[in-house]
Amino acid sequence: MQKDSIQRTILVALGVCLVCSVLVSGAAVSLSSIQKENKRLDKVKNILIAGGLYDPAQDIQTVYDNKVVPLLVELDSGRIVGKDAYPEGMHAATYDLKKMASDPTMGRGIDPGEDIANIRKRPKYIFIYEVIENDKLEKIILPIYGYGLWSTLYGFVSLGNDFQTIQGITYYEHAETPGLGGEVDNPRWKGLWAGKKAFDGSGNVAISVIKGAVDPNHAQAKHQVDGLSGATITTRGVHNMLQYWLSDKGYGRLIETLKEGGTRG
Repeated sequence: MQKDSIQRTILVALGVCLVCSVLVSGAAVSLSSIQKENKRLDKVKNILIAGGLYDPAQDIQTVYDNKVVPLLVELDSGRIVGKDAYPEGMHAATYDLKKMASDPTMGRGIDPGEDIANIRKRPKYIFIYEVIENDKLEKIILPIYGYGLWSTLYGFVSLGNDFQTIQGITYYEHAETPGLGGEVDNPRWKGLWAGKKAFDGSGNVAISVIKGAVDPNHAQAKHQVDGLSGATITTRGVHNMLQYWLSDKGYGRLIETLKEGGTRG
């Protein structure tokens, strides 16, 4: 009797485990598409935030569809790729920067001597975003990423149609310390970027995230942003990623193409 009881207990336990595993697996499959869609919408939201287009009272997908145009860029050349020349399977809606950078054919390694953003790899192709209003180019929104203290920070920075004035910046993924490096999410700090000049008169990258607060009377104040209090390494990481991505190693050639009125895809 006791033996039967033990066997039945084991069978019941196995049965419960089987049922639970089926339910969990089913839930994971059913939620997968929802999670992917939420991730996509979060990316759209952050593109709009960087471009100064986000309004919680408006549908983000509608705003994006009406005002934002994705363009595929070949980073090394700065060439804008026409849709008829997209690599197979390349779509703006499903583009995954991390996967592209790590892919053996779609990504490439970065020489350590040039890798000031400490990212090691980058994609050969990347989507940027134009903001079009009244049939006129108003801004470009550029994906950026680089290492901080604990993590790689992923975000967007936007430039006005002079390809010189920063319009906004935002980060959508990082694991920096809350209250310190995590202050990259602070709206007040992000607001400091608007109107800053990314380049000097000679076209060199001049934007700088400094230690402490910017002296408005300093000759370089228009190129400087306050550092994050108590987060020296994250501050340096943000500085380095802007230096990298706005240089010829990143979007520099693209920006020159756009300044010259290069053909858009």
